[in-house]
Amino acid sequence: MEIKHVDLPQEMQRAMARQAEAERERRSKIIAAEGEYQASRRLAEAADIMGRHPIAVQLRFLQTLSEVATENNSTIIFPIPIDLLRPLLELENRTQQPVGGPAPGSLPVADPAGAPAAQ
Repeated sequence: MEIKHVDLPQEMQRAMARQAEAERERRSKIIAAEGEYQASRRLAEAADIMGRHPIAVQLRFLQTLSEVATENNSTIIFPIPIDLLRPLLELENRTQQPVGGPAPGSLPVADPAGAPAAQ
């Protein structure tokens, strides 16, 4: 005996299509979740490496900046780590005149009226 053609009711066809769609969606979510899991593990490993080697953060920053610069952007925000600016700020603080009067060893400044400054 051979069956050549079977007509399924429309409701049965729709139910089978919904079931197949649900199965495809389930598989796609599992694949996406597995990808997220693998990515998070790699990021954790990278963070561990960068934590042990601080210069790696700077190198990654420069690599990212290089990638951004190849695009046709007109504005690039260039954050500078405060550790690089600290020596300049300390130098500026050392060269500024104290509030209480002239810095030790500085020359007296003449009064605008022409009278010599008090020493």
